[in-house]
Amino acid sequence: MSKDVNNYTTQSNSTPLPTEKRSKVRLIISGGGTGGHIFPAISIANAIKELCPDAEILFVGAEGRMEMQRVPDAGYRIIGLPVAGFDRKHLWKNFSVLLKLIRSQWKARSIIKEFRPQVAVGVGGYASSPTLKTAGIMGIPTLIQEQNSYAGVTNKLLAQKACKICVAYEGMEKFFPAEKIIMTGNPVRQNLLGHSILHADAVKYFGLNPERKTILILGGSLGARTINQTLTASLDVVRAHPDVQFIWQTGKIYIDQVRETITTATGEVVRNPHISTIPNLYVTDFIKDMANAYAAADLVISRAGAGSISEFCLLHKPVILVPSPNVAEDHQTKNALALADKDAAIYVKDVEAKDKLLPIALETISNPQKLKDLSESIAKLALPNSATVIAKEVLKLITNPNHQLK
Repeated sequence: MSKDVNNYTTQSNSTPLPTEKRSKVRLIISGGGTGGHIFPAISIANAIKELCPDAEILFVGAEGRMEMQRVPDAGYRIIGLPVAGFDRKHLWKNFSVLLKLIRSQWKARSIIKEFRPQVAVGVGGYASSPTLKTAGIMGIPTLIQEQNSYAGVTNKLLAQKACKICVAYEGMEKFFPAEKIIMTGNPVRQNLLGHSILHADAVKYFGLNPERKTILILGGSLGARTINQTLTASLDVVRAHPDVQFIWQTGKIYIDQVRETITTATGEVVRNPHISTIPNLYVTDFIKDMANAYAAADLVISRAGAGSISEFCLLHKPVILVPSPNVAEDHQTKNALALADKDAAIYVKDVEAKDKLLPIALETISNPQKLKDLSESIAKLALPNSATVIAKEVLKLITNPNHQLK
């Protein structure tokens, strides 16, 4: 295992497989597109490496997508497919998408024939469909991981041939055969767990005051337009509450627009995260050290991606969820409601965010009992060690003699 992979993993009490089995393990992990798919995939790969250090793991992603950089950065090999997502609003544009899908299925077949995996794992994203479908046709046992509370179309189709389906929410038998479902939770970025970062030290890491309450604002790995627009329209409100601090991750595609808006509002040219005219605001396009960011946060504002929600649960973080309306089957709203219905999160609709989000956040951050109640409720939904549980299920499939490569 490469040095990069060692840096990414954390200690585990997992027991490695016997040497005679380790050398025979070969598997494909397919999917990606966003951090919500990539981070769980890498976590599963790392857990498999802990159980089986000599395992050969090949990732299959989509050309030009985020996984083509993040996976090699984590120390794993990846091959890209020329696959793209369907345009649900302009169906006539999908002819080229269908051609790319056919090409991707042929390429996936070639990859499988050459690599000869004993199991294929799908984590969602464009590449997951052609890879897992082709693997199933070729007799390779498959396992899919459904991260959301509402199953997507792709995973519903893949479930027909899947041997096991790992889920993070109750009631998923509405979408999948009950006998295939395993409640595992969603794997999270392993470097977020097992540390002992003090809250005060984490706040100081961002150059802020540890004596003040801190709100962490996230929009996923790509950013969130509505959340960003809400904050840029409320800079006067932020300045009017110097007792509350904001760590704001805008996403790379929005950072220039946000900086320009701040410059227009304050007259200050923004070149770094700290703004002298708004000293309680820290603005950046991407936070590399999320362990410190979470440790600093008294309250989080976020989209409702499944991976992020799993992190909030495991870290017991009070959170206001603003689901993205631009996702398949509106699954983020369903994710948010799964928590809000159990008083484990506050739900704000995207269309209401500009008027309601910041007032609700300021009211919540000033209410210690509300923060405590949210933290205790979301902690009850945490499913720890998800990556290791899934890894063990993957390795069990390899020992099944009924699956032979065709």
